[in-house]
Amino acid sequence: MTQTIATPAKTGSAWSQYMALTKPRVVQLIVFCAVIGMLLAVPGLPDLRVAAAATVGIWLVASAAAAFNCLVEQHIDRKMARTAWRPTAKGQLSNTQALVFSGVLGLSGSVVLYLLVNPLTMWLTFATFVGYAVVYTVVLKPLTPQNIVIGGASGAMPPVLGWAAIRGEVGPEALMMCLIIFLWTPPHFWALALYRVEDYRKSGLPMLPVTHGSDFTRLNVLLYTLVLFAATLLPFITGMSGWLYLASAVVLGLVFIAYGVMLWREYSDALARRTFRYSILYLSLLFAALLADHYLMPWLH
Repeated sequence: MTQTIATPAKTGSAWSQYMALTKPRVVQLIVFCAVIGMLLAVPGLPDLRVAAAATVGIWLVASAAAAFNCLVEQHIDRKMARTAWRPTAKGQLSNTQALVFSGVLGLSGSVVLYLLVNPLTMWLTFATFVGYAVVYTVVLKPLTPQNIVIGGASGAMPPVLGWAAIRGEVGPEALMMCLIIFLWTPPHFWALALYRVEDYRKSGLPMLPVTHGSDFTRLNVLLYTLVLFAATLLPFITGMSGWLYLASAVVLGLVFIAYGVMLWREYSDALARRTFRYSILYLSLLFAALLADHYLMPWLH
């Protein structure tokens, strides 16, 4: 799961600086999707003790990954208006402080998951940390314009983590939710990259709008929204969800496609910004609809 709307850090207390390293808005969406996975894993309510421990553990490890990302990318962050305010980029926190902070969060979250949830969830969460913080951030991001596509696999894992926390296994339903987030990530992030293209050009990162231009990127945004629309129908087709979810997925998906078409036909930074913001709302509402369908549809029969 990728960067959402950034909020400049306050330059006040050390606490606010450390909190800024964790990218709270990004982590909130990650934890939200993980909780959805927990709630969908069983017909009724999951074991609340396990769910609470899993939520805390996943939040801690996700925050650790975000802090490690800020540490590794501080030289890039300094060149970009969107990220220049981060404490590591401004030198408010040293490399040692950021590394220790990330390590403490990651270790604490892993212990919580191992002892209070199950080892499978701990290892899957650790693999997600490595996938995002190392494979994506260190290797893929500076290497290929398809970085966000390949690296999106780690960002798509939260529902799988939530499902594994409650069920102790990875089921096909969890993988469908993972696929949806995986396909959502490119149009979400490329919409941002389109109106931040000069930032990425200065940073030297080979983002798609920099390497292949606006037209090609906008076409890819549209194509991914179409493939994403098809993938969001899978929960209904496989019997995981009912008509309430289907109606929501169709409406939300058609709006996303409309944004993709408008962006493809006539570009503007304002439209790209609206597309990016809608993509965040889209994913939140889609998973909320999946959850509402899970609990409400049995009562409607």
